[in-house]
Amino acid sequence: MIKVEKLSHQFELGKKGKKTIVPVLKNISMEVHKGEIVSVVGKSGSGKSTLLNLISGFIRAKEGEIWIDGNLVSDYSEAKFADFRLENIGFIFQSFQLIPSMTAYQNIELPLILRGENEPNRKIMVNQLLERVGLIEYKDHYPSELSGGQQQRVSIARALVLEPALILADEPTGSLDSETEAEILDIIQNLNQELGITFLIITHDEEVARIGHRSITIKDGSLMEGVETI
Repeated sequence: MIKVEKLSHQFELGKKGKKTIVPVLKNISMEVHKGEIVSVVGKSGSGKSTLLNLISGFIRAKEGEIWIDGNLVSDYSEAKFADFRLENIGFIFQSFQLIPSMTAYQNIELPLILRGENEPNRKIMVNQLLERVGLIEYKDHYPSELSGGQQQRVSIARALVLEPALILADEPTGSLDSETEAEILDIIQNLNQELGITFLIITHDEEVARIGHRSITIKDGSLMEGVETI
């Protein structure tokens, strides 16, 4: 599902003529197979979130190749990658990234509107997902009226609404208490088992990493040899 080859990235800080080069990722090569849950673990600043942003196309890699489901996405234009993301990748964020002026229903519905889905189909699909994540009775509530766990359930439903084969999750339980974290991790595992969705999860939390079929460690921008586990 994901293939990364010799991926390196650096950030340039400062003004023109006085730039400082900060290496972030160094010659990363890895694969994530269809139907896997793979956790990428590392301390803050290790480069794991940058890796996720590169794979998702939110930033462009300086060196190397990124393949998703057989597509060389690292060569895509920004517009082409945006279209590819909409149809193929779902996202779960630590901060939920819900639109505060929209209800739970409307937040989940938005990707379908962007795709041009008709209203009757949108209604069926959104309500089915609200049922799946246990929030049908909260569909008219705004994010500010929901708990952190409920907001993350809305985020998960929104990630699922276009039926992606791949979901990228950045610290998906980082803002939640331990009981709610367990509930969200159960949802992720069930989605993987029932629908075969591939998950790449960025985390520093051992409990989160433990649900993965494999765990890959990044330290100081490099993959650690001999620490990938099944």
